[in-house]
Amino acid sequence: MSRIRFFGGKGGVGKTTVAAAYAAHQAGQNRVLLVSTDPAHNLSDLFRRKIGPKITAIDDRLDAIEIDAEKEAHRYIEEVKSNLKEQVRPALLEEVHRHIDMARHSPGANESALFDRITRLILEEGSGYDLLVFDTAPTGHTLRLVSLPEMMGVWVDGLIGRRKSLKDETPSWVKDPQDKPDPILEKLNQRKVRFSRVREILHDQSQTSFSFVAIPERLSVLETQRAVEDLIQNRIPIGELVINKVLKATSGEEFFRKRARAQLPYLKQLHSIKGIEKCIELPLLEFDIDDETRFRDFCRVFTDRFTE
Repeated sequence: MSRIRFFGGKGGVGKTTVAAAYAAHQAGQNRVLLVSTDPAHNLSDLFRRKIGPKITAIDDRLDAIEIDAEKEAHRYIEEVKSNLKEQVRPALLEEVHRHIDMARHSPGANESALFDRITRLILEEGSGYDLLVFDTAPTGHTLRLVSLPEMMGVWVDGLIGRRKSLKDETPSWVKDPQDKPDPILEKLNQRKVRFSRVREILHDQSQTSFSFVAIPERLSVLETQRAVEDLIQNRIPIGELVINKVLKATSGEEFFRKRARAQLPYLKQLHSIKGIEKCIELPLLEFDIDDETRFRDFCRVFTDRFTE
């Protein structure tokens, strides 16, 4: 079992329910943290309790957390301001803060802050758990997220190079420009080490696995095929493909027999995707998973299929 398991896929295919079922299944023998990075945050709805940005107990061995990218971006910006407070001349501090606040609204700011929080979970806060299960946002957002270690590593390298080039010509906004350890350079080097460590973990098949959830429909099939190819290019280990809401042609109703036949070519395509470790089919249920009893019923179905 990988220590870190991501669940991704197109919106509306059942990622949250499947990720939660997997986490609940593994919590039978392990200490598990279930993490939502999806802005919709359906974990609270599924478990019918407020979860939010702090780790919340669900069961004896299962905890959950919902990461809010907006709040993480705000926290991250305030942390940057605090780090610069002792380095910038007081007369220019307000102007520097204004530029930092402008950066808060730049493209990718939320993803960067979200990734910073995931990094802390993987390297620090999650150390007390046997397994971290991530319920991710729809595919495009998730693919950008898992590519961030490479992008941010290059970005930090650029900042380190720029910072070193300025050491002989100290900017006018820095106070006490004496020959002493550069705290900004130290901070950048620390972040470089952290990004490098997370990149190693995400590329390590013994530690990380990315599972997909799909339904047997054309758009879901196409999106899953593209996502698998992108993850292979990013060297992210791929695990199971969970095919949700599958119908059987043995139904007595003509409508359902036709729908089941319509699913067959898409099921074939999903099973033939290269790079998938294992395919697990889950049936379309006759009820919504809207209370604890029905969630437990779904968990039993999932566990039976997952362990076959």
